[in-house]
Amino acid sequence: MGTESSSVDISEHLLRDDRKASSSEFEHVPEWKEQITVRGLLVSAVLGSLFCIITHKLNLTVGIIPSLNVAAGLLGFFFVKTWTTFMSGLGFFTKPFTRQENTVIQTCVVACYGLAFSGGFGSSLIAMDERTYQLIGPDYPGNRAEDVINPGLLWMIGFTFVVSFLGLFSLVPLRKVMVMDYKLTYPSGTATAMLINSFHTISGAELAGKQVQQLGKYLSISFCWSCFKWFFSGIGNSCGFDNFPSFGLTLFENSFYFDFSPTYVGCGLICPHIVNCSVLLGAIISWGFLWPLISKHAGDWYPSNLGSNDFKGLYGYKVFISISLILGDGIYNLIKIILITVREMCRASSKPNNLPVVSQETDGECSELQAEQRRDEIFLKDGIPFWFAASGYVCLAAISVATIPMIFPPLKWYLVLGSYILAPALAFCNSYGTGLTDWSLASTYGKIGLFVMASLVGPKGGVIAGVASCAVMMSIVSTAADLMQDFKTGYLTLSSAKSMFVSQIVGTAMGCIIAPLTFWLYWSAFDIGSPDGPYKAPYAVIYREMAILGVEGFSELPKHCLALCFGFFIAALVINLARDLIPKKISQYIPIPMAMAVPFYIGAYFAVDMFVGTVILFIWERLNRKDAEDYAGAVASGLICGDGIWTIPSAILSILRINPPICMYFGPSTSS
Repeated sequence: MGTESSSVDISEHLLRDDRKASSSEFEHVPEWKEQITVRGLLVSAVLGSLFCIITHKLNLTVGIIPSLNVAAGLLGFFFVKTWTTFMSGLGFFTKPFTRQENTVIQTCVVACYGLAFSGGFGSSLIAMDERTYQLIGPDYPGNRAEDVINPGLLWMIGFTFVVSFLGLFSLVPLRKVMVMDYKLTYPSGTATAMLINSFHTISGAELAGKQVQQLGKYLSISFCWSCFKWFFSGIGNSCGFDNFPSFGLTLFENSFYFDFSPTYVGCGLICPHIVNCSVLLGAIISWGFLWPLISKHAGDWYPSNLGSNDFKGLYGYKVFISISLILGDGIYNLIKIILITVREMCRASSKPNNLPVVSQETDGECSELQAEQRRDEIFLKDGIPFWFAASGYVCLAAISVATIPMIFPPLKWYLVLGSYILAPALAFCNSYGTGLTDWSLASTYGKIGLFVMASLVGPKGGVIAGVASCAVMMSIVSTAADLMQDFKTGYLTLSSAKSMFVSQIVGTAMGCIIAPLTFWLYWSAFDIGSPDGPYKAPYAVIYREMAILGVEGFSELPKHCLALCFGFFIAALVINLARDLIPKKISQYIPIPMAMAVPFYIGAYFAVDMFVGTVILFIWERLNRKDAEDYAGAVASGLICGDGIWTIPSAILSILRINPPICMYFGPSTSS
């Protein structure tokens, strides 16, 4: 998990049935065309829409997106099982629901909602809009009125179509090398495969049914609670439970309060404890100490009469220190994963390729060897020709080179072409690193592209070129890593590589339509980008400011801001280094700089909610660890999904200009 990337820790309970699962390796495996069904695609479209809505909401509020892969697999299992049971009860014949079909559904859903993140809807694409331009300020050096492109449904759909498929074709020829030869772990893909395998056993199906019950129960509670909260939220941004001064009005003014958000509590349940604690620590450092300390120097370090959103004042410190922490963490992890990748590739190439030696094998070892040979055989059976992948990449790149400059004129065709020449190498690095560490650095590659393009293009159009190239690069490296991870899942569930590839293409095509449409729902209904509203779109300002930095440099930062940024950048490097060098039993308690950076800019309220979630999970694990392992993910998914579903009626009410009837407001008591 990361502020802008999705992963999941492999829990032992997800992998504990690995040997049991291997007993079913010799079942009949349907042909690749039979693994892709109409009912599966319909379920994928429904779940993809739901998860796109959830991802947009998280992107536009706090930017922390937990992995929803397990929820996708679980809900896919539930919907199709319910359908087959219902139709069988009516006397109709239905095809059996296989783990291969379950894998295809999960792959399709993840490909669809992945575009809600990698497409840049919550970051780079809205960094170009009028609201972000006005928020930074028309008189801010490098922030030009000409560098404004407001979101439009048609151009966003067109943009996602021309860039989102390139990543799928860039690494397809390397699927055997990555999955079978290098035997990369792809922890999230492995965990999802083991989960899907367990669903299709008798005991696993029973547990899945109970998990679905918990998910449905907490989805209903979350939806009803969100509906109840709406009635008290009034007009404006100061009413309702979202502004409840839980710890008193003084701390409330510094954004320390519990805002009763099921989504953030659910994120706290599903994210590792260290992530939640890191977020809270970042909130305490920034809003508890740093910002009050800097605000005492108003009139000295910066003019005291500035607005709350003026970059020459306290607001500038918030944004640029957040950027420095994000860049420090991203650059460290990029260098680390590149070094790990090079080291592991050298080890793989130096291994002696000796002839096999005849030896005695136990029955268990023989069975496992046979199971692995079966997986290899099925994975290689339906090949995807190299000429098909290469010609697909070249054709898509040609279309993209021709069309992207029409959407973003400063991003010239030769710059796009240069990006696509480098993209396969970067996609390989990201996919290999994800296979080793489960950490996708798509946003880091995107930021590198942003700085390079912004500086190359210069003052006239550099901002647009930078943020647009960020969206292009993120899309390619992210989808490539997702595809390889799904190949790993398919390999372990005996799913055809061809069905995995086709389901990725179908899911991506769905995402190219669904992700822009669901984003447009938010854009039309809510005040996106308002620093005082619930949908602050924090990364829009951060990405535009990074592009301006790439063009203009650091000349306009407030007093001592550059020194503070440098200090926090070095601190991010040192903290990460300490996490890697200190023994695991101690380093597991060292915070994660990327997670600490998020509340520096947004506020502390969501950190409180996530910490409540992690406390609930901690107590639950102490009382009954097995139940916590089995049901925490389902409960968290229910809380997140219920709140996400409420977004749809809430948006419709907002579009129809129907306001909540009550404003519940809290203020200091006055003496009569």
